[in-house]
Amino acid sequence: MVKDNLSSAAITDNLKTRFVGQRVIYYPRLTSTMNVARREARQGAVEGTVVVAGEQTAGKGRVKRAWLSPRGSIALSVILHPDTACLPGLIMLSSLAAARSIEAVTALEAQVKWPNDILVNGKKVCGILLESDWRGKRVTYAIIGIGINVNFRLADFPGILPAATSLADELGKDVSRLDLVRALLTEMERLYRALPDGDAIYREWRARLVTLGRKVRVESGKTILEGIAESVARDGSLLLRHPDGSSTQIVAGDVRLRDDE
Repeated sequence: MVKDNLSSAAITDNLKTRFVGQRVIYYPRLTSTMNVARREARQGAVEGTVVVAGEQTAGKGRVKRAWLSPRGSIALSVILHPDTACLPGLIMLSSLAAARSIEAVTALEAQVKWPNDILVNGKKVCGILLESDWRGKRVTYAIIGIGINVNFRLADFPGILPAATSLADELGKDVSRLDLVRALLTEMERLYRALPDGDAIYREWRARLVTLGRKVRVESGKTILEGIAESVARDGSLLLRHPDGSSTQIVAGDVRLRDDE
């Protein structure tokens, strides 16, 4: 029997972390974990506080796209208080934590599409959103929002096929969301504590990227750019090489792999 009883107590019970996931706020149904986490952070929530929803009805991904989180998915947000210098590393940390935990629980190979989409067999299974709040030059808090397609069938949601998949679809059986959430929080703390010496994190993140060397189309704000994804810098930015030989450094954007179209 798959252990799927998400609750605050089940997640925190004997969790081998010092602070990430030691306080969990669980909702069976919620509009958005990011909204609740933002409110908690503004009220002084302790670092590592996690907001989890059994079902999320109004989640958002990057560029304010709707993110589907029906029953059987994982939707959570983690509140952190990082040093300013470590903020760019949260993109790498979050995608690595998601990829590692998926592999540990399911044995499926997980890859990263720049900057932090998680793919299984070339299809998106996990989306990540990063938000931070500043006072002057100081980061007051950062929130990492993670949504994972776990135990629902994508055939029931034809509007998001064929770009997405779920872990259950890939395995042909359900996955323990509880095990996955606990593994994810454990990996997040392990990587977060290693972030000040982040070279190993950068190298593993870069090695997992399926984007490099590929023809891509990038939407960055209102700008659309095309070219070859040539490399990534230590701050996570993408170097795009255009057909005329010029290049653009992209800090944030939404990437589509053109050679798969």
